Amino acid sequence: MTNNHPELFQRNRHNPILTAADWPYPINSVFNAAATLMPDGTTLLLCRAEDRRGHSHLCVARSVNGFDGWQIDPQPTMPADIERYPEELWGIEDPRITFVPELNKYAVVYTAYSKDGPGVALAMTEDFHTYERIGLIMPPEDKDAALLPYRIGGYWALIHRPVGGPRAHMWISYSPDLRHWGSHKLMLEARRGAWWDANKIGLSPPPIETPRGWLIIYHGVRMTAAGAIYRLGLALFDLHTPERLLKRGDQWIFGPEERYEQRGDVGNVVFPCGYTIQPDGDTLNLYYGAADTSIALATGSINNMLAWLDENG
Repeated sequence: MTNNHPELFQRNRHNPILTAADWPYPINSVFNAAATLMPDGTTLLLCRAEDRRGHSHLCVARSVNGFDGWQIDPQPTMPADIERYPEELWGIEDPRITFVPELNKYAVVYTAYSKDGPGVALAMTEDFHTYERIGLIMPPEDKDAALLPYRIGGYWALIHRPVGGPRAHMWISYSPDLRHWGSHKLMLEARRGAWWDANKIGLSPPPIETPRGWLIIYHGVRMTAAGAIYRLGLALFDLHTPERLLKRGDQWIFGPEERYEQRGDVGNVVFPCGYTIQPDGDTLNLYYGAADTSIALATGSINNMLAWLDENG
């Protein structure tokens, strides 16, 4: 497939890098993994693993180089805790990791799937072995959420995607204590009509902090006669007022083209929930779910994404 611009992301030749066949216990599929670089340079993925009931839990995979030799926890690292958190009845999904220097902890924002649909939940961890759950912070229906790494004007900031009608947009909310949220502001609106990102959009991985602003990779869902297509676009927001949009790309930049992205439990989906930034400060390893069946890796450049937005925003 040819585009009129150079590809911003190069797929790893080992793709998909993780599948259910790699798992040390029986699962149906693995996808939509959060990612972070640990202090020793190891890549840690917090993977969404779906069991054969159809319920999801989170499981850690670690790799020295970020693409092979994965060490996978022998049992679920973070299973649903239905006794204390009944909103996790049907599993927990699609985590995003943010390291929070003020707390010296990692915030894991994830989707808790309850009888009433998906809601946004928060847990904190220092080591990805034990997790301190804060619980549901945005009620159903809401998902696609990530925490910013530090306070904005004294308040924590959360990007999320509530659904309140036929279209679904990205919002940002603020909190003094990570538990009580308010000052809800519309951040990025789904377009109307025939656009690739009409009707439904959402945050993909957590925002990328750059000197020019928060660079956001978001997904747009295009409904076609053959079903939905999930693709990725770019937008840039003000560092100090993150709800203020500076630039938005008109075209999608990454979509399902390979067989493992087009065919699976849910076809035609590329869905990243995490990335790592390499020591050069520019190279981005983007980890994405492919067709809700496997995890794949694509590599790009933050500077190239910003330059693309300048030309196409």
